Amino acid sequence: MSKSEKLFAEATQIIPGGVNSPVRACRSVGSDPIFVDHGRGARIFDVDGKSYLDFVSSWGPLICGHATPWVTHALEEAIKKGTSFGAPTEGETKLAGLINENYPSMEMVRLVNSGTEAGMSVIRLARGFTGRDKIVKFQGCYHGHADSLLVSAGSGVATLGIPGCPGIPAALAELTLTVPYNDVNALTETFAKHGKDIAAVIVEPVAGNMGVVLPEPDFLPAIEKLTREHGALFICDEVITGFRLTVGGAQKHFGLKPDLTMLGKIIGGGLPLAAFGGRREVMESLAPVGGVYQAGTLSGNPLAVAAGIAAVEYLMRETSVYGRIRQSSLRWSSGLLEAAKSHGFNVCGNQIGSMSTMFFTEGPVRDYESALKSDTGLYGQFWRGMLERGFWLAPSQFEATFTSAGMIPDDIEAALDAANETLKAMKK
Repeated sequence: MSKSEKLFAEATQIIPGGVNSPVRACRSVGSDPIFVDHGRGARIFDVDGKSYLDFVSSWGPLICGHATPWVTHALEEAIKKGTSFGAPTEGETKLAGLINENYPSMEMVRLVNSGTEAGMSVIRLARGFTGRDKIVKFQGCYHGHADSLLVSAGSGVATLGIPGCPGIPAALAELTLTVPYNDVNALTETFAKHGKDIAAVIVEPVAGNMGVVLPEPDFLPAIEKLTREHGALFICDEVITGFRLTVGGAQKHFGLKPDLTMLGKIIGGGLPLAAFGGRREVMESLAPVGGVYQAGTLSGNPLAVAAGIAAVEYLMRETSVYGRIRQSSLRWSSGLLEAAKSHGFNVCGNQIGSMSTMFFTEGPVRDYESALKSDTGLYGQFWRGMLERGFWLAPSQFEATFTSAGMIPDDIEAALDAANETLKAMKK
């Protein structure tokens, strides 16, 4: 028995499923998880001493790789001063300022601890500001596991095949209206029927939780237009795309100006930190200025803030990072599709910036329904073959693959060689 197997057996006795987030269990790909000992650059190393080229990047935060010296140095300095104060620190204002500098739509910013907390908070804020109860989300988009947002979610819900979630009252679920991603007609019809009751539309500008799905040209502008016309708020969930597509994220890339934005992952430099922000008049509805209550003991934790400042400032200085990781992603995604098709598999793929997904379906994949046509059994075979060869991919068909600045061209070529071997073996 390997050390990972032993640790997993122990974990299952005291942690539900042996993991603290469901997809980590690797059940959908027919495996048990590896237990990680440490990471360095573009690689992780398990407790049995095996190394893997990491295409997961802690599910997105580690755009420059593991244990980057600018982040670890910032943490070393911060921890000397203490770990938590429950009082304001200068770093919180500095990080909020950096966010505002790159996201002008976020005129005011509040720091929280996770993307789920940011999602829960923006929905409450939107309802409080508009005086309306209903929200619109898109099928397959995941905005955290708060009750209002877990309806027709992607991510782990899709991975585990959970049709609904016990514990969410039907009355609350009824306040969440779901529309197919990229379907402007359905969204228009929803506003025609419910417009006066809709507080907000929330969207991943590039979907990353049903696999990577790109917005069609008219989709995001239609959300912006319809919310303005009906007095609803436009919420842009950039927990994944924020500081990943570019320092200004998807809203800079696509020319958007949302009312509210969620950020997470990269802005914490690998530590638990997220943020939400937007128009001043909306944000001033929050306590202690306004009546919408939101709070958190560890919000703006000084260690997380120090790591976040270091990560964001590096990306602002070294903008060439984005070109390198985009090229790595293009080479990986195009080479992978070519290899899979050469071995007779029906596949398609979506790619933008450093994000990509190959779907085991003929495609194209433009929404949740088409993503769910993927052959998850084939993906599981592919995932296991790549793991055996030393490559760590997301243990789910419905997640993004990330390239990081720690990867060099030789890494990508080695990954493609391994993919070719794996796909060839799958045919037998």
